[in-house]
Amino acid sequence: MFYVTHNQYISEHSEKLLTSLIVYLLDCRWSVHDDVILLWQDYVSDWTPEETVKRMQQGKVYSLEKFRSLQDKLLLLDEAVNAHDGNVITAVLIYLKKSLSKEILFRELITREIALRHYIHYLKEIGEQKLLLMQYRDHLNVRDENKRRDFLKNCLSFPFSPDDATHVQDHYTLLERQIIIEANDKQVESSGQADIFKKYPRKASILNMPIITTLYYSCFYHYGESDGTFSSPANIRKTFRISDKQFLLTCLGARAKLKAWFDVDALFTTKNWLGYTKKRSPIGFHRIVDILQKNNAPVQVLQDYVNLVEDVEQKISLAQKYKCHDVIINTYRDLKDRQQLIVYRGKVEKGSSEYRKIEEILSNSVRRSVFTKQIQHNLALRRQKINN
Repeated sequence: MFYVTHNQYISEHSEKLLTSLIVYLLDCRWSVHDDVILLWQDYVSDWTPEETVKRMQQGKVYSLEKFRSLQDKLLLLDEAVNAHDGNVITAVLIYLKKSLSKEILFRELITREIALRHYIHYLKEIGEQKLLLMQYRDHLNVRDENKRRDFLKNCLSFPFSPDDATHVQDHYTLLERQIIIEANDKQVESSGQADIFKKYPRKASILNMPIITTLYYSCFYHYGESDGTFSSPANIRKTFRISDKQFLLTCLGARAKLKAWFDVDALFTTKNWLGYTKKRSPIGFHRIVDILQKNNAPVQVLQDYVNLVEDVEQKISLAQKYKCHDVIINTYRDLKDRQQLIVYRGKVEKGSSEYRKIEEILSNSVRRSVFTKQIQHNLALRRQKINN
């Protein structure tokens, strides 16, 4: 594009016509006005990026098509930014938008914050907000985490919808936090200062991981830290508005993996104003049992949580599946189901503690039955005497 004063320009086709016309006039030795000669000289002159920017500021004729290579175009853009002239920057960006692919343009703008902000403003003015969302998605191609963070920071000013804006803000905040945690943990692990890293060396970097993966990492390596630290599970939960259910499932998975059964127990234990404790969960305890079993929880731990399953049939089914004998025996005892106890006695090893427990319950039930019948008989005799 060939620009002249007073915000007017001549297209490439017109430039060729102008060139041909001036050459023809000169060949015919016609009288050519000095302004036309100057215009021709301006057109054929090989201005540097710095000289071109100055001419743009002064309102003189200039041509940006002379800057054909990517290097020359970027030098021109950098000169425009250094001149601190918004109109010049925008004019150069318009040329780059037309002459470069959007992938290359945004790749170069990522490292040029001022130019990127001008470009965002320009897109907003011409109503191309959809292009902004496309470029936000393209940030996945940025491999360097610091450049990606800076790009996401610039994306915060994009005119997204409220929901999209919240998502971008969370994405930026998460990456910024991951960079801090990664640098700190890498240093601590290499120094050998923390036992958790010695016993369970990190298998991968936390950078660019999803929020739930980051929370799991935090629950694994930073459990118990104060809420004020970036790596604290409670801080991450609050910052990213993680639901109680999602937090509990993630934390349970991490602590169960470490066999930290005391921490697991504390996740579900609540205390009322009288000081009595009770286990509560926003998800069914049958799901808790499955997670614990997958992490090879001991039988005693499994039994505690199988006992908390409210549905009797489901409780017995889980207890049979995971061989929680005490739960099955106690449930049949509470149901006063003597027949099922006799059947289950045949399934356990003879002479085992479970076998003896069933025998004792059955014996006690017989004694209670005899005692109850004796009392009923005595009461009947007494009523008979009174009636006589």
